[in-house]
Amino acid sequence: MKKLIFIVFVGITMFANAQNTIPKNANDISPLLIGEKIPSFILKSTDNTDVKVYDLLKKKKTVLVFYRGGWCPYCNMHLQALAEAEKQILDLGYQIIAVSPDASENLKITEEKDKVKYTLLSDSKGELIKAIGIAFEAPENYKSIINVNSNGANSNILPVPSVFIVDTNSDILFEYISPDFKHRISSQLLISILKNLN
Repeated sequence: MKKLIFIVFVGITMFANAQNTIPKNANDISPLLIGEKIPSFILKSTDNTDVKVYDLLKKKKTVLVFYRGGWCPYCNMHLQALAEAEKQILDLGYQIIAVSPDASENLKITEEKDKVKYTLLSDSKGELIKAIGIAFEAPENYKSIINVNSNGANSNILPVPSVFIVDTNSDILFEYISPDFKHRISSQLLISILKNLN
């Protein structure tokens, strides 16, 4: 009996550790799937106030974007493209929320630089990014950049750039996840998908 209890304990421990392990490579992530729920965490807004993700998502269907940070030129191009398509996205009944490991004050810089009117949130510790399964260990040459931009809250994880379309129950209806950070979903394709989901 003791042997069986020990085996069960080891199995549970190994499973728990596997859940907490951050993949070393962007190709090795295990993201949530369509039909699963976005977990609710408290993140920070651009003015450094607490925002409960669940409360935001239940207001309106959402285009939920995860990006590496305002320091990433590919992310900035994607955020600008979303800003240009925002009216069409709003007209289809969706809101846009973009999340990165950047600290709140760095979100403000991105907001102004990329002319963003939609919601930017800080997940500087990477808690939501990890819970969704899109976190991976940052390459060595990015660690100091992440550390500076998260104000020391994070020095080793990045999100794989991702777009989730989520309903008001936090259920994932669609996802686009690209381990190659240079590839992002185009606004035209995103709008086409939103129309099909309506």
